Amino acid sequence: MRIRGTIGDWPVDLTIELEPAEWAQLGRQVELPAAAQVASAPAAVSPRQDDGQWTAARELLRQAGQMSGPELLERLEGLAGSTAAGKRLLVRLRHSSDVKVESGVDAPVYHWLG
Repeated sequence: MRIRGTIGDWPVDLTIELEPAEWAQLGRQVELPAAAQVASAPAAVSPRQDDGQWTAARELLRQAGQMSGPELLERLEGLAGSTAAGKRLLVRLRHSSDVKVESGVDAPVYHWLG
């Protein structure tokens, strides 16, 4: 296999040579994570539920007016039911046009603009 291109301004020309058994082993390793993703797909949050959480997260900050990052994350974790889901909502809020994030003394402060 040959890969050609650039990384920034640097040209790249890479050749990878594997024996047939090595290609087969590599293929088996790639298939396992894909199968794990398919198995975990039904456990994923449905778009409808995610939209409800997003609406509730926006309403939470709107009612508060402003909130520190750690406090907001704690509230979002309770709202979403897990730390990971709470962090996803926090990132969405950070990038929302209705929210302004300022650097506070100890933590960022989220302000509702909408």
